[in-house]
Amino acid sequence: MTVTLADVAARARVSPATVSRVLNGNYPVAASTRERVLRAVDDLDYVLNGPASSLAAATSDLVGILVNDIADPFFGIMAGAAQTQIGGPGDGSGRAGGEKLAVICNTGGSPERELTYLTLLQRQRAAAVVLTGGAVENEAHQAAISAKLARLADAGTRIVFCGRPPLSDGNALVAALAFDNRGGGRRLTEHLVALGHRRIGYVAGPPDRTTTRHRLEGHREALRGAGIEAGPGDPGAGDPGAGDPGAGYQERLTVHGPYDRRSGYEATLEILRRAPDVTAIAAANDTVALGACAAVRDRGLRIPQDISVAGFDDLPFSVDAVPALTTVRLPLFEAGARAGRIAMGKENPPPGGIATIAAELMIRGSTAPPRAV
Repeated sequence: MTVTLADVAARARVSPATVSRVLNGNYPVAASTRERVLRAVDDLDYVLNGPASSLAAATSDLVGILVNDIADPFFGIMAGAAQTQIGGPGDGSGRAGGEKLAVICNTGGSPERELTYLTLLQRQRAAAVVLTGGAVENEAHQAAISAKLARLADAGTRIVFCGRPPLSDGNALVAALAFDNRGGGRRLTEHLVALGHRRIGYVAGPPDRTTTRHRLEGHREALRGAGIEAGPGDPGAGDPGAGDPGAGYQERLTVHGPYDRRSGYEATLEILRRAPDVTAIAAANDTVALGACAAVRDRGLRIPQDISVAGFDDLPFSVDAVPALTTVRLPLFEAGARAGRIAMGKENPPPGGIATIAAELMIRGSTAPPRAV
């Protein structure tokens, strides 16, 4: 025999409306009453009709977390942290009372799949959507995303960006927790310059991503600040062996690719082919930096005695690399947890809807002054 909401109400000695409020978590209920209702739910093994509930309410118990690649620790850490806040009060009882179901949506970096997932979450009346990582820099896609998010917000869905800059149209319906990628990239290269490096290879991420552009802009700001040419120039100009690298030299030391180890390996080999006298490699992230380290070693060079290598993100394995990786630390877990709290309404959005999260330089053994020639 199917247990109904009325059966739970009778067992808990409350009205059906009170049972609904406890299970939906959308109205304050006295702690003693909530405990009684949840005990009745357990005793009767009552299962809430999710589809019917979502039709009756403005939103459902579903929260979508969009990531580029769940296997990438950058996204996995943020998604996992957000899920700790979305799952509910965490009292260990295993009871259902106001918790939400977090669903990870793996886009693979595809703009089309990102829009598809948002459409599916809209159809499911998602309570919240958390979008992690950099955005695709395509005007048509950005307009489509903004329109889609506006429709979700109008239906009552909370929208949170985590590690992602705000929308260019200033859409006030979105709470954005943005990493200071530009500042982090600048401080990392300033560290290399302060050590004495002037020929610095840069392994960048995909050119159509905000994260890539901001980190590369920070790198080039630091080069310009040190009087080192950092912008496009004549690729045939300059003397790599001279004291001043010359116009276009630094530009030739920038190679774009995916945020993965293979890209770091192949791009570093290309940089070393173009400029055998390079003394440092700055990588778009720590995974790319591991590939760069492998390429340097395969060329018979030592880290950091012959070439310094630095990364970005301070992923868990960076401190265990040999030598430990100099990198830029982003508080991925803290940002993900905060995004989860905002998505659940446990924490207010930042003032103005936007918060910039600082990046911290972590100096370790993979960087040192260039070897005297």
